[in-house]
Amino acid sequence: MFPAVIIAALLVSSCNNNKDKAATQNGVATIPPYTNYLTNQVKEHPDSVGLRLMLAASLDSAGAYQQALTQVDSLLQKDSLNNGLWFTKAQVLEHAKDTFAAIAAYKNTIAIYPSPQALLALTNLYAETKNPKALELCQRINDLRMGREYDSYTAFFTGVYYEHTGNSKQALHWLDESISNNYTFIDAYMEKGFVYYDTKQYSEALKIFNTAATVNNTYADAYYWQGKTYEALQKKQEAKEKYQQALSLNKNLQEAAEGIKRLE
Repeated sequence: MFPAVIIAALLVSSCNNNKDKAATQNGVATIPPYTNYLTNQVKEHPDSVGLRLMLAASLDSAGAYQQALTQVDSLLQKDSLNNGLWFTKAQVLEHAKDTFAAIAAYKNTIAIYPSPQALLALTNLYAETKNPKALELCQRINDLRMGREYDSYTAFFTGVYYEHTGNSKQALHWLDESISNNYTFIDAYMEKGFVYYDTKQYSEALKIFNTAATVNNTYADAYYWQGKTYEALQKKQEAKEKYQQALSLNKNLQEAAEGIKRLE
């Protein structure tokens, strides 16, 4: 089911949410045993597309992006018109924060077959890079008439575009539109909170982050941003409590731990 799975990956770079980082040692990705196992399997079965894709995905998850790209590129050399392979390459490039290369790969994907997920992924990066083509793609997706869930995504990316281009009024309008189409869309609430926070409307930001925590009461970032907002309001005890709550939900949320230490 595309929306529930794909959109979560697309929104990682769209929001200012904190996220777990790939395990590293001295700045080098740590390769887990299962990835090493897949590497050996590919050596034994070099013509297996499935194994090579599994290895690329595992390397991507481990943060070994260049090695993952090597695997995908080896498949593209044999099947350069495979839109799925181009989409996979674009995702790895996006995870590696090579935004412009990722945009080029998504464009190749769409040139072969304009799937909704590829269109959304490219829209995401256009919005993040303040490219007005984001609005054109949102309209293109809307024209497919795929339902309110997709309408929520396009409204969200429109809001992100306006937020990044400094038009907070339009950003809030479109984020509200996104929420009206999908009231459980946590990322839209968070992005709306960021708009208020960035414009120093802390009381309004706090209301939105509180609502986000109501929509998903196990979402650590909602509590973390409540903490940040309380700290901006000079309410140190409340801030510390929210940082602690965030950390209890996500022990890897380093920013929350730093917030607690800062307030002690």
